[in-house]
Amino acid sequence: MEDRTESPAPRVAVYAPSFDAGGVERNMVLLASGFAEAGVPTDLVVAGDGARPFFDRLSPAVAVIRLPPARRQRLGATVDYLRNARPHALLSAKQDDDGYALQARRVAGVGTRVFVRFGTHVSAQPQMRSWNPLRRWWHHRRLRWILGAADGVICVSAGVAEDLVRVGGVSAERLRVVRNPALTPDLERLAGAPVDHPWFQTGQPPVVLAAGRLAGVKRFDDLVRAFAGVAGAVDCRLVILGEGRERSLLQRLAAGLGVSARVDLPGHVANPLAFMRRAAVFVLSSEREGSPNVLAEALACGTPVVATDCPSGPREILADGRYGTLVPVGDVDALGGAILAVLRDPPAPALLREAVAAHTVSAAVAGYLAAFGVRVRDGGP
Repeated sequence: MEDRTESPAPRVAVYAPSFDAGGVERNMVLLASGFAEAGVPTDLVVAGDGARPFFDRLSPAVAVIRLPPARRQRLGATVDYLRNARPHALLSAKQDDDGYALQARRVAGVGTRVFVRFGTHVSAQPQMRSWNPLRRWWHHRRLRWILGAADGVICVSAGVAEDLVRVGGVSAERLRVVRNPALTPDLERLAGAPVDHPWFQTGQPPVVLAAGRLAGVKRFDDLVRAFAGVAGAVDCRLVILGEGRERSLLQRLAAGLGVSARVDLPGHVANPLAFMRRAAVFVLSSEREGSPNVLAEALACGTPVVATDCPSGPREILADGRYGTLVPVGDVDALGGAILAVLRDPPAPALLREAVAAHTVSAAVAGYLAAFGVRVRDGGP
């Protein structure tokens, strides 16, 4: 009689020792959980002890492997992990970690296949545009080594892939585009949760919302300037969710423009979807993105969006402007005009939700496992 027992899926590892509190880390937690829930034994490799952001969303089926916190010990600890666990595939989630993963695989002498993920335009990164030619040469050299040594390269958008072909000298055939796992099955529940903020209560003026690290690359200073103009025409508020080193700069800017009473920076919030559902418009003002989760999440909530036409995710997600307004990076007047237009005549929520049907966790999990060459049990991705 034929043996129809299915072989267990091989082990995979998500390698993220430089785990922080950004969108990449959220994506990796969702992917690791998705792999495990599809029946694939999964390790999430981080550095240091204690809780990490987004771990409350990590499936209990995922094994958390903790490396020493010191960077000088990271390579040896990764070698030990590979020799002991021998995962079939290891996904390096961030460029800071790619070199450790590839060197450790070489030293360990194991057959683990290493995949690297690119989530933003390499050509737009400061080190690739440095005034110092030696620094540019070094980072180009390192990029080409990583691309050549990796068994697979995964990009979060077609624009990121095109940029990598141009800058990294890699053939397009070696790249696979897999969208971020932006939309989770519990999105509707989270979006419908109450918001403990006075500006989001019934009867209050409309709120312009943004979210992300308070860092220069997000260009929130442009947004504050644009909002100051909008607030002169319409009674509205601006809320920027997130934390970072530019908090005081943004607060001083709002005060100087006379809108500090209408601008709030609540910091990191556990459930930004509830804010998105209640916002009148969501704005992405970045100078570069790969495939911004926040834009997909806002659209899934039925919230109108305005985004800079930065490389490269916004144009892809918004289908060249079909699902939201695109404005040039750094054009404060255009940004303000687009926000004002949406406040006065918002599009239908059903049209917006249509834009992000492919940005689900299940689609991302299936895409990554296919790249790894991992087949799962019936009913899995």
